[in-house]
Amino acid sequence: MSEMSFDRMVAQMTPEMYQNFKQAIERRKWPDGRRLNAEQTELCMEAVIKYEMIHDVPAEQRVGYLERNECASGSHSSAEEAAVKWIN
Repeated sequence: MSEMSFDRMVAQMTPEMYQNFKQAIERRKWPDGRRLNAEQTELCMEAVIKYEMIHDVPAEQRVGYLERNECASGSHSSAEEAAVKWIN
């Protein structure tokens, strides 16, 4: 599918389709019980994210939203200090 037709399809998605895609991603299966393969999961995720951008879904309702709470030890003076550091 070309990028232009994918974008057009996402622009035409209904709120019900958006909710069905989100649910399919969460459950890793379609409403009829068939499992999503990796490609379907990726395409659904891309469609949901584009839909949220196009329709200005509030950040706290978007897929992948993480609420950021300050830790009890106080506030950070810079974003770099507040960043999570991954150690392998």
